Amino acid sequence: MKTLVNVARYHLVDRISYVALPWGILAFSFLINLAIGAMAPPPQGGIYTGGLVSIYIFLLVCGSLSMTRELPFGLMLGISRRVYYLGTALLVLALGIVYGLALTLLQAIERASDGWSQSLHFFRVPWIMDGPWYQTWVSSFVLLVLFFLYGMWYGLVYRRWSVVGLVTFIVAQMLVALAVVAVVTLTHNWTGFGHFFTTLEAPTLIGVLAALTIALGLGGFSTIRRATI
Repeated sequence: MKTLVNVARYHLVDRISYVALPWGILAFSFLINLAIGAMAPPPQGGIYTGGLVSIYIFLLVCGSLSMTRELPFGLMLGISRRVYYLGTALLVLALGIVYGLALTLLQAIERASDGWSQSLHFFRVPWIMDGPWYQTWVSSFVLLVLFFLYGMWYGLVYRRWSVVGLVTFIVAQMLVALAVVAVVTLTHNWTGFGHFFTTLEAPTLIGVLAALTIALGLGGFSTIRRATI
């Protein structure tokens, strides 16, 4: 366990990438949306933005960098590939807990201030992050970990199979998405497909995403075993 903690601390030496930049970019996005909200009267129901996604996208980038830029030096320190991966996963869980709590607190402030006095819904995302505080925390945690692990898998695919493997990995995901679209289209089931998502409750979706997160973690763990340096 101590070795895993040391791996997590090894990543946090680069506090700019893991702490400063995610929150700095999120703060910049928030201020831009706040300025836009101040210049125009809010529509009925308030202003909803997609600015919160910036922190998730940046954690995806951090996950990729943890397996491309930082992996070689980590292994040079005598750490095995599996220990490196598990230590990085421990960091992911810690960041998910802390960052999820921070986003939950910011959403509480947003609610109490009536959308920062502008009816701005930046941290309050309809449906998936619009319930009790604990639901927001769990939703944030799952999404943060999911994006980070997804980025880690991208980095590992690049490490193991280079650009050709990375392109193949992306194309394979696109083909799966196209296959789903083709099946739904050929069975003339778009109405049922849409009905499924419109009736799906947020906790159920988070449960599905949590299962997907576990699958991503296992996929990355199996990929790192033969990742080249």
